Amino acid sequence: MQTRKQFLSIFSALIAFFIVGSSAKAADARTNTTEVVKPATNAPTIRILAGLLEPLKDEAGVTWAAADGFEDGDSKDRPDTEITNIKTPSVYRAERFGMTKFTQKLPNGKYTVNLHFAVTYEGISEAGQCVMTINVEGTVLKDFDVWKMAGGARRAHVESVPVTIADGKLDITFAQEGTSSTLSAIEIIPAP
Repeated sequence: MQTRKQFLSIFSALIAFFIVGSSAKAADARTNTTEVVKPATNAPTIRILAGLLEPLKDEAGVTWAAADGFEDGDSKDRPDTEITNIKTPSVYRAERFGMTKFTQKLPNGKYTVNLHFAVTYEGISEAGQCVMTINVEGTVLKDFDVWKMAGGARRAHVESVPVTIADGKLDITFAQEGTSSTLSAIEIIPAP
């Protein structure tokens, strides 16, 4: 009889231990969760020209907004420049150069940021003259050489960077290393 009472007492203590332990773990799980950032599927695609002060409808019928969200730098439009390797050369005929930062408010979520480049300035004639370090929401493109990436002057290059927005805005910084930093356009596409 004594053994049975001891067994029931130990059994009850074990059950109480597991119930209390499970409740504590559930409470810990509720307080230590990390927020899951979902794709920003309901957000619209944003297309911004870096060097034009007026919106542009490209050759494919897509509208790009005028330059906005940039800090520093100047812009130059070269409407007669021939861009040889893209179906939408009008997007690449104007540029912003010497910029240091770009900011765009966005709903939190996952995006693909497309940076559009082309060397259109006649003073850049070889690799190493248009080099910069770009930080796209924490992803660093160090020693990014536009000439080298595009394969020469008057050739378009698109650099795609996946990002997660958690603070309501996209931040891109540019640090010039060569003759000039340059950018034609930014495209922000919600991740599927």
